[in-house]
Amino acid sequence: MNQWHLPIVLVVLLALAGCETMQTTQPGAVGVGREQRFLVSADQVNKAAEDAYRKTMSEAAAKGLLNRDPAQVARVRAVAGRLIPVTSAFRTDALGWRWEVNVISSPQVNAWCMPGGKMAVYTGIIEKLSLTDDELAAIMGHEISHALREHGRERVSQQMAQSAVIGIGAAILGVGELARDLAGMVADVTVGLPNSRENEREADRIGVELAARAGYDPRAAITLWQKMQSVGGGQPPQFLSTHPSSASRIKDLQEHAATVMPLYQGARKR
Repeated sequence: MNQWHLPIVLVVLLALAGCETMQTTQPGAVGVGREQRFLVSADQVNKAAEDAYRKTMSEAAAKGLLNRDPAQVARVRAVAGRLIPVTSAFRTDALGWRWEVNVISSPQVNAWCMPGGKMAVYTGIIEKLSLTDDELAAIMGHEISHALREHGRERVSQQMAQSAVIGIGAAILGVGELARDLAGMVADVTVGLPNSRENEREADRIGVELAARAGYDPRAAITLWQKMQSVGGGQPPQFLSTHPSSASRIKDLQEHAATVMPLYQGARKR
């Protein structure tokens, strides 16, 4: 091995040895219980997400694309206002996150939630799919679930391990530059890159439970997915490209929507 590579490899190995393994959420009625491994702290990722979110919102505002339709913004935020309180069923600390929800005018069929509760919904997904409130809750609940499960932090950790960013950052880049790189990585894994099938399955299952607990029909996740297929000409939009196959996904959604129907019925009575 080249002598210059040895310090970096040692740093990476030490970082991997000190990897944090944890269960980020309670399993809920849907029973999501996978343990996750992290190489970077939640505080670091949440700070990077705030920076990335602020930049994205500033760019949208500069182009006149941020929150252009007050009624549409009010509708999206009303759905969020019912979903956010029930996140406590999976993790109580989420109630203390600095949640932000904005609408970006764009034809993209897209929505996302960065670590720490920084969320955006695109007008394209609302308008092209003619979303009902139940379907809007399904997509927002799904995206919120990614944040609850810290999928962004998990994927950043995986990228760091694969590319030896930790070692290079510690040995060459320095802390400041590594922090700037982290903000870019958080933006990439949240906005630009599709999630793994495992992460999508978890977000589907937690998402239907969030919707049910908030009083939205969890079966809307099924009609939402069917609409997603139609707008993609038989294929899902790019940001869903690694999702499970249509048949297996719909079957899974049907099973877990049925599981949480009592929660939905109970929420409707309150």
